[in-house]
Amino acid sequence: MFLMNAWYVAAWDHEISHALTQVTVLEKNICMFRTQGGDVVALDDACPHRKLPLSMGRLQGDSVECGYHGLTFDCVGQCVWAPGGRIPSEARVHAYPTHEKYGLVWIWMGNPVLADPEEIFEIENFDNPEWGMNRGAAMELDCNYLLMCDNLLDPTHVAWVHGGSFGQAATKDTPLRIKKTDNGVIVHRWMMDVEPAPFYKKVIGFKGNCDRLQHYEVRYPSHALIRAVFTPAGTGGPDGPLHPDTFIMDSMNFMTPTTAGKTRYYWFQLRNIRPDDEALSQMMSEDVQHAFEEDRAVLNAVQNGMANKTSPHIDLPIDAGQLRFRRQLEAMIAEETLVDGKMQGA
Repeated sequence: MFLMNAWYVAAWDHEISHALTQVTVLEKNICMFRTQGGDVVALDDACPHRKLPLSMGRLQGDSVECGYHGLTFDCVGQCVWAPGGRIPSEARVHAYPTHEKYGLVWIWMGNPVLADPEEIFEIENFDNPEWGMNRGAAMELDCNYLLMCDNLLDPTHVAWVHGGSFGQAATKDTPLRIKKTDNGVIVHRWMMDVEPAPFYKKVIGFKGNCDRLQHYEVRYPSHALIRAVFTPAGTGGPDGPLHPDTFIMDSMNFMTPTTAGKTRYYWFQLRNIRPDDEALSQMMSEDVQHAFEEDRAVLNAVQNGMANKTSPHIDLPIDAGQLRFRRQLEAMIAEETLVDGKMQGA
């Protein structure tokens, strides 16, 4: 169901403090907290004695004390105190590797030996002072994470779901191009000499028609880069010179499966204009949040429709990128399951 040996977003960094917090990732409840030194700790949220969630206990310095009988666990999940004086050898909980990057707390759900923070992909211009940022709170979606991945490999849906913001006439039927990469799938297209979409009209720095790039890229297991490029008509295209007034917005999207039917969605945008304009950041955050609410309403309904369908669903040519992504991810999960099974058999 899920790719285990991968980094997922567990929380925004400000959501984890020196207090016990339960988060759910890949159907596993995890107890998270910061040490007094600021490091993030993630332990299985179940005391091995009677399975009371450790998040219902209390911190004793940098150790977690169970709220039922006081078994106490250190930051690597080893029991360091138990009532009666003898600590059973089985008194330990799994500790998950974590890493902080981009204002997010990442967690590795698979084999801890394989956890390499270098595998968290680099976000271009994240620390560039010439680029501005806007973001919002994480969103709870009542749908499987792959439906959101589908959505982010689907430039066409904006014509109907986001007609008042990201959509325009050209987004309905301009042909799509699909590219498979080593770490995901890209669906993209240039739309030449078209009217800017309503959301972007408010922020681009030129008048008249534009050449517009929709770059929709989802990387395994569930992270997406959506790049929007708007340049004056006649200066775009794969080989275009790009005008000095070209507007670029990179939307970063991280889908964390909490259960088979629920997803926590983290997002922020980087833009190449007016980095210190707080009013612009607020306006963009509010407009993007509104568009994502439109996505949430549709995807929640799609989840319900697919779960309760009484006839087969169909695919369209515009679904090619989504289907390619799903097939490769399924193959990766199957290979991981096979390797884990052989290791356990050994």
